[in-house]
Amino acid sequence: MKIDIGIDDESRREIAGGLSRLLADTYTLYLKTHNFHWNVTGPMFNTLHLMFEQQYTELATAVDEIAERIRALGEPAPGSYSQYAALSSIGEETGVPSAEDMIRQLVADQEAVVRTARSVFPAAEAASDEPTADLLTQRMQVHEKTAWMLRSMVS
Repeated sequence: MKIDIGIDDESRREIAGGLSRLLADTYTLYLKTHNFHWNVTGPMFNTLHLMFEQQYTELATAVDEIAERIRALGEPAPGSYSQYAALSSIGEETGVPSAEDMIRQLVADQEAVVRTARSVFPAAEAASDEPTADLLTQRMQVHEKTAWMLRSMVS
């Protein structure tokens, strides 16, 4: 069935493409944060274990919201590791870094997600796609705040 929400097909595809990159970054960050939650050690264990759990729980909800917005725009949401690897700006971590290195990686990754969200904003704004603009604004606020909190833990 044709979609007639006041956003032309080309704009919907462009916005959904940007949201697919955001979804890939968010899912990759979710996976990395969950990994760090499981594997963190050291004097900050309890603090970081709980903090990482809060973060990956929030990211799990965000993944669903982003994917559902892509679907509302009429495009398929990527949903495989290979698609996420191709779309994400966030690198995987296959080792077990120190707690401080985990924090540093997550700061960089949170900031990368902000940049991805911000890169989609002009297309959403040009198409008067307020729901996507609202979603992007919310995501940027969460990731900027999380990066600040993580950054505050290292010197």
